[in-house]
Amino acid sequence: MDDDKLQSAPHDLEAEQAVIGAVLFDNEVYFRIGETLQPRHFYDKVHEWLYEEITRLIQKNALADGMTMRDKVKNHEGIQEIGGIKYLATLMANAGSSANAPEYAKLIQDLAVRRELMRIGENIVHDAKDPPDGMNGSELLGVSEEQIFNLAETGGVSSGFEDFSEALTGAMKMAATAFKRDGGLSGISTGLNDMDKKLGGFHPSDLVILAGRPGMGKTALATNIAFHVARNYTFEEKNGVRSTKTGGVVAFFSLEMSAEQLATRLLSEYARISSSNIRKGEIQKQDYDALVEAARELDSIPLYIDDTGGLPVAVMAARARRLKRTAKSLDLIVVDYLQLLTASNRKNDGRVQEVSEITQTLKSLAKELDVPVLALSQLSRAVESRSPPIPQLADLRESGSIEQDADVVMFVY
Repeated sequence: MDDDKLQSAPHDLEAEQAVIGAVLFDNEVYFRIGETLQPRHFYDKVHEWLYEEITRLIQKNALADGMTMRDKVKNHEGIQEIGGIKYLATLMANAGSSANAPEYAKLIQDLAVRRELMRIGENIVHDAKDPPDGMNGSELLGVSEEQIFNLAETGGVSSGFEDFSEALTGAMKMAATAFKRDGGLSGISTGLNDMDKKLGGFHPSDLVILAGRPGMGKTALATNIAFHVARNYTFEEKNGVRSTKTGGVVAFFSLEMSAEQLATRLLSEYARISSSNIRKGEIQKQDYDALVEAARELDSIPLYIDDTGGLPVAVMAARARRLKRTAKSLDLIVVDYLQLLTASNRKNDGRVQEVSEITQTLKSLAKELDVPVLALSQLSRAVESRSPPIPQLADLRESGSIEQDADVVMFVY
């Protein structure tokens, strides 16, 4: 951001002065604001430096006041230009009530978020005019949206420690959910009784890996799970906020099969007609009538398919976020399969590193949107040379951090 725009950027110098003065006057104020208010949130560079030095002293269990800051102030050219020690004394004299410091801190942080939004916006315009590294429009869109959501994460006010009573309330909500929905499960039912018994359903924020060699039925299993979740979707809505009761809204990223192929597979299973016969046109009138009826019944299920090939993981994440906003809910994300995703920052660090970035992004997305992510993965050929051919974690192709980032790993063989 150039100097002219920086001058007009939103800021409040009086709030910054009040906060610094309050902390210098009473260091206990820092412990009420220091977790969320960072030096980088200050607009004035002198104020940023002052708050950073104050933070260093307090975190060392040292006193931060006019006396302990005196030598530091003497050696700082910027603060000397505006009065040095006298400026520090003025800040402390005009500190006001320490009770107001948290509100001033929130204001400073809010203004910092707005300035960062301005900077991101300028970068988006610049990159749109002159794309870096030959990025296309879709990749730029994904990176831009990722920057904004990262700002939402880092710019928000974190509560830090959670009181155990609040944690207990969350645990009881999970128990209540298990009591009310999907046959006593705390997570989303997969439609497979044995799997549900072992996992308790798919849980929000979990990254679930489903791995297998080609032809072992990974896509068929994932498709059936997605279909079951979407078909059983029911919800209640209060004050414009929708909450899922059973099933859920599903985002299915199919990087290998087209949307039509997936729809054909689901339609054939539901109508109990061979998908091979549908593709070859070998169906009778009664079969066609059954397909029409099945299509009518399935038309409104909340299953959204994105079959873009070679999708950058940042773009995939951006589309999932957008779907959650537009559909008012998102309860399951399926990725078929993760080795066909591409990393956002391709720096020739090797495929293992690229897959590591992909799995980390998927796990972060699961936590951010509070939904389970079911990601399919290929296995290496090593499993075929083993007798019996029972897969192991080491068989995950380009494993890198797959097993580290995953909450659950399942194999089909």
